[in-house]
Amino acid sequence: MRQALLALLLLLLSALSAPATAAGGELLRLPGPDGSELLTRLCRPDSPDPAPLLLLNHGAQPRAELRAALEPFPCDAEPIRWFLARGFAVAAPLRRGYGGSSGAFVESFGPCEDPDYLRVGRETARDIRAALAALLGSPGILPDGAVVLGESAGGWGSIALAAEGVPGVVGIINVAGGRGGWAGGRARNNCAPDRLVEAMSEFGRTARLPMLWLYAANDSYFWPALAAQLFDRFVAEGGIAEMAMFRTVPGDGHYFFFAEGASALWGPRVELFLASLMPARTAAR
Repeated sequence: MRQALLALLLLLLSALSAPATAAGGELLRLPGPDGSELLTRLCRPDSPDPAPLLLLNHGAQPRAELRAALEPFPCDAEPIRWFLARGFAVAAPLRRGYGGSSGAFVESFGPCEDPDYLRVGRETARDIRAALAALLGSPGILPDGAVVLGESAGGWGSIALAAEGVPGVVGIINVAGGRGGWAGGRARNNCAPDRLVEAMSEFGRTARLPMLWLYAANDSYFWPALAAQLFDRFVAEGGIAEMAMFRTVPGDGHYFFFAEGASALWGPRVELFLASLMPARTAAR
C-alpha cells in the first residue's frame, strides 16, 4: 500500500511539474509572510479587460524531497482552463517551503497523537492572504470579486481563511479539504479526527464568506462520514456553506478535481456556485 501511494504521489508530482516553457503564463515572486517570496504562476484569460481572480491552492507534501521539486500548476491544467474560459485570471502560488518559494516549511501539524490543526490551517491561510494582497488590484486583475479555491491542505487553509475573512474575496471553494489523512499509512484513517472536528468548530464560529465544499465518495483521506461530520460542525457553528458529495470516481477520489475530464463532473456544481456569487461581486464593484 505504501508503494502504491508513493507511486501515486510521484505521478501527481510529475503532472504538476511541467517546465515553465510548456506550462505558460507568467512566473511571479510575490511577497509572502515572514519576508518570504511565493513563486506563483499567473494565467490570464483571453480578454483585454481586467479579470476577477481565482486563487488556486495546492495540497501538502510531508516529504521534503518532493516538496522541493514542486512547481506551480501549469496553465493547461484542466481546472485552470475551465476558469480561464469563464473569464477568471488564475493564480497558482506555492506556499513557503515548497519548490521555488522561499521561507521555512510551516505546515507540519505535529505528532499524529497530538496534532495542531488550528495552527497549521492558519499558517496556510497566511500564505493565501499574502498572495491575495499582492495580486488583487494589480495590472489586469480586479481589486474585488475574487474566489479562493483550495485542495486538500489548501482546502483546509481556505477554510481557515474564511474564518478570518479577507477584503476582495466573495467566495471560497474547498476541494477535499482536511489534514491528518492516511495516519499510520492506512487509508480512511485520520490522526485524531476529533481534533479535526474541534478545529472546524473554531473556524465555523467566525466564517461568514459563502463556501462550496466538494468531496468524492471514494476519498481515501477524508471519507464521506468524516467529511459530513466536518461540514455539519462548520455550519452548526455559523459557517455559510453548501456541500456536494460526488459518486465514486476512478482512482482515489481525493484527487478527483484534477483528473482528466473531471470538470464534466464538478463543473456544473461550481457554475451554480459562481452564479450565486454574482450579486456579491456586483455589489463589491
